[in-house]
Amino acid sequence: QVQLVESAGGLVQPGGSLRLSCAVSGRASGFNTMGWFRQASGREREFVATIRRGDNKKYYGASVKGRFTISRDNVKNTVDLQMDSLKPDDTAVYYCAAAGGNLILSSMGRKEAYDYWGQGTQVTVSS
Repeated sequence: QVQLVESAGGLVQPGGSLRLSCAVSGRASGFNTMGWFRQASGREREFVATIRRGDNKKYYGASVKGRFTISRDNVKNTVDLQMDSLKPDDTAVYYCAAAGGNLILSSMGRKEAYDYWGQGTQVTVSS
């Protein structure tokens, strides 16, 4: 059974940093495309970042580009999200997602393109 398990989020002050990690179990070969989405209270799930295995292509949502960095470890079967210069608008539940295929650019930000999801972890940015 495939599982994606996110590390604990937390409470961070504006301007601070936080690193999230997602570990894949139940699929030794891992996933070709892995990403992060987030969902704030009362809003739609929003694309944050994604990374493709092989060419290591990365793609970021407009609201986080330049502040967040996605990376992956194909040996450990993990994907991380380094979040810097956090803002109150970054407050949301963050979800790890995985797709079996190498998604094309036009699909990398679409939640429908991902096959597996983590349970989510709360990140709150507040003073």
